[in-house]
Amino acid sequence: MTLLATSQNNPIKLRLDRINNLLEKLGNPHQKFPIIHVAGTNGKGSVCAYTSSVLTEAGYRTGRYTSPHLIDWTERICINECPISKEEFSQLVDKINDLTKLDSDKSTIFEVITAAAWLYFAQQKVDIAVIEVGLGGRLDATNVIDKPLVSVITSIGKDHWQILGETFREIAGEKAGILKAGCPAVVGILPEEAIQVVKSRTEELKCPVVYPQPSHDIGQGWAEYINQEPEAKSIKYPLVLQGQVQLANSALAIAALEILRESGWHKITEEAIVNGMAKTKWPGRMQWTTWQNQKLLLDGAHNPASAKVLRNYVDSLTSNQFNNQSQIAWMMGMLGNKDHREIFEELLRPSDSLYLLPIPDEKSALTQELACLAKEVCPSLSFCGTFPDLPNALEAALANPDNLVVLCGSLYLVGHFLKLQNS
Repeated sequence: MTLLATSQNNPIKLRLDRINNLLEKLGNPHQKFPIIHVAGTNGKGSVCAYTSSVLTEAGYRTGRYTSPHLIDWTERICINECPISKEEFSQLVDKINDLTKLDSDKSTIFEVITAAAWLYFAQQKVDIAVIEVGLGGRLDATNVIDKPLVSVITSIGKDHWQILGETFREIAGEKAGILKAGCPAVVGILPEEAIQVVKSRTEELKCPVVYPQPSHDIGQGWAEYINQEPEAKSIKYPLVLQGQVQLANSALAIAALEILRESGWHKITEEAIVNGMAKTKWPGRMQWTTWQNQKLLLDGAHNPASAKVLRNYVDSLTSNQFNNQSQIAWMMGMLGNKDHREIFEELLRPSDSLYLLPIPDEKSALTQELACLAKEVCPSLSFCGTFPDLPNALEAALANPDNLVVLCGSLYLVGHFLKLQNS
């Protein structure tokens, strides 16, 4: 199990030959159940969460594979919303390691865990699995399926540009790599140059494609999805995940479920959709929690697009939740390979305060360098300081009870907080 000691020290090597060879040694478990495949820069995790929750509610034995995890690797592999046990996970990983120990071209950690997910779902005889792309799409280790029930592309933004390309067009080409000939697709609202790439690919592959509009906020925590094709009909459902962006993400999930329902998955009733949406959980994304009886907000916000969404949500908070005069206190750590300047440009405003800290056990950006950059981006910060660890940063940020404290910048940092909170 030492292979899984850290997720950041293992080099990313995007190829499909290793995972295909590995799956062949395992008896091609990925071919033994139908899947929904979800790619996108942001939103893919919550789309997977909505979709698997509804399918579980409908009575299907539903696998879900997502990444990264927050506290434990087992979170990545779930059936009916329950993570794989640590014992079963360890057995699968050990089996895969034994199969590959003589290979000269070693599998990456992500390939090993992906193979473990496929094998587990096959062994457990799931009815269906919802699979999240890890990175990109075209060469991602999850992209070994010939005939997905539905392929979903949630969004396209600039993240992992060192690997996927610096333009929306290049990144869209990678995401569109999950599309398969004749298989239905659901596509979110994309930048113009990205949508052109995706449309061209769907036409080339003759994929039936749906471009759902975001659902409507109808108040009291409810939303309404309107399906215009083939005939106008609507579904009203509770929206339990926070942020305006969930109107779009939940609509993508419902659109995918509608495609399944129309192709014979009849247990996906409107009641199952409503109840499944109500039961959706997706920790660490705009999640309200407490630390020593003080309220704070958690969110990964690890790229410019997600930082913009988080800032919009914070700005939307009403005086019923926080005093209008509250100062926004950002508690942040970021990985070294992220676009720090653009993230700061989206988040920081004059009079905000910023508490910077390293992310334990990861290739974290240097806090002093981040502090200099933040002051350059937003010279009117009321406070900008660095802290050696999370407990010190929490103590400082929460010293003023009127602060609206937001912990963000990396899901690994959010996971570290949750682990500390549970200890």
